[in-house]
Amino acid sequence: MNSSKSPGLAGFGALKNTTCHTEKKISVFFSIIFMTVGILSNSLAIVILLKAYQRFRQKSKASFLLLASGLVVTDLFGHLINGAIAVFVYASDKDWIRFNQSNILCSVFGICMVFFGLCPLFLGSVMAVERCIGVTKPIFHSTKMTSRHVKMMLTMVCLFAVLIALLPILRFRAYQIQASRTWCFYKTEHIEDWEDRFYLLLFSCLGFLALAISFLCNAVTGITLLRVKFKSQQRQGRSHHFEMIIQLLAIMCVSCICWSPFLVAMARIGINEGGSKETCETILFALRMATWNQILDPWVYILLRKAVLKNLYKITSGCCGVQVINLHMWELSSIKNSLKVAAISESPGSSKQINLQPLTSVGQ
Repeated sequence: MNSSKSPGLAGFGALKNTTCHTEKKISVFFSIIFMTVGILSNSLAIVILLKAYQRFRQKSKASFLLLASGLVVTDLFGHLINGAIAVFVYASDKDWIRFNQSNILCSVFGICMVFFGLCPLFLGSVMAVERCIGVTKPIFHSTKMTSRHVKMMLTMVCLFAVLIALLPILRFRAYQIQASRTWCFYKTEHIEDWEDRFYLLLFSCLGFLALAISFLCNAVTGITLLRVKFKSQQRQGRSHHFEMIIQLLAIMCVSCICWSPFLVAMARIGINEGGSKETCETILFALRMATWNQILDPWVYILLRKAVLKNLYKITSGCCGVQVINLHMWELSSIKNSLKVAAISESPGSSKQINLQPLTSVGQ
């Protein structure tokens, strides 16, 4: 096919002899299920966030809610756009020659895959940093982390992700149809020069860097919370510690488990210059695992709240025969609690005899 060398069919010539085949019915089923569940989950999270933001608009929790809103909105549009394109490709029998003559669809698909892949990882790391600052430096957080600053951070994160996604287009490098002929991404086969390797390694390194920042900040936050818990004899912060530690563990586990296979696969392909033994099926499976991270994000960040944990605690205690006590502790705001206990531990004038009543204004 002489037309396979044209820009509109970038990468198609290399796919003619590919041995990668995907079952159409199963693939369409996965795409529709992922898209539907992702849209419903993130839509529910947005509704919850909007209600919570109206309650905490003037409090320190507003910064966390703004970042969480940016995360779930990004995930929502990622499922909506990428899912719609994937379903269209399957519905068209993956006939890229017919609907991708000018390579516009593949370019849009590739840009969306990179943007909606990196942006949630970046936002997750920013949320981890914000939470770490809120726990370790509550006074600085309450005075400097305003809604205006948070909106600026959201904008910068999105612009940076857009820049990374547009980089191949700016360098006149087209996104490539992948071996399964169901999605577009950086060139992963027949890599010709350092630039093709650079894009893959850049994507992987940025993804691993975001995960590393999240892990480091969450570890610092968790250690700080445990230290405050053991130092302070005040019982009212224990529910907050339990809630935060559960959320931090869930965030780290979900992000690392879902994204690591895909990032490792892209890094291996980039390092081995296309000579990697990663198969089409392996890459497709890793991509689906990464998609699950965007499905689970709203459940980890938003829906794993104190109300859910309280009910789980009741059920578990009832099943184990343990008496449920001190449930009034769950009525305190988690962000308010973090500021109180952290301010107690860090205040230069604090002592063992200090009580919580004078610090009520600090927690606000």
